[in-house]
Amino acid sequence: MNYPAELKYSKSHEWVKMEGEVAVIGISDFAQDALGDLVFINLPQEGDAVTAGESFGDVESVKAVSDLICPVSGTICAVNEDLADSPESLNSDPYGSWIIKVEAITDQEELLDAAAYEAFCAEEG
Repeated sequence: MNYPAELKYSKSHEWVKMEGEVAVIGISDFAQDALGDLVFINLPQEGDAVTAGESFGDVESVKAVSDLICPVSGTICAVNEDLADSPESLNSDPYGSWIIKVEAITDQEELLDAAAYEAFCAEEG
């Protein structure tokens, strides 16, 4: 498993990369591995408000449908529409394939650093 040190992580297996005042959000290597081959993603809309700990969309794999849980609160300022046509890119490049970007961020205290997230995943695995 890969846990890039520059990212923060949620216990629901999303990653967060801060780019100035904007949080770039995707799913972790652990999540994509647990889900299996992704075949569909239900994306939110730009301008939607998101709340930390609540669903902002879902992904469908050959195994199941899983909610995407937002690790921060704020407003979606960008959506990676390319994923609608190629959700499998989340499998092949989980850290290069972001899902949403969120601005006006609050509620990010629950995020884990890479070492804490790796330990959390080891307990779950």
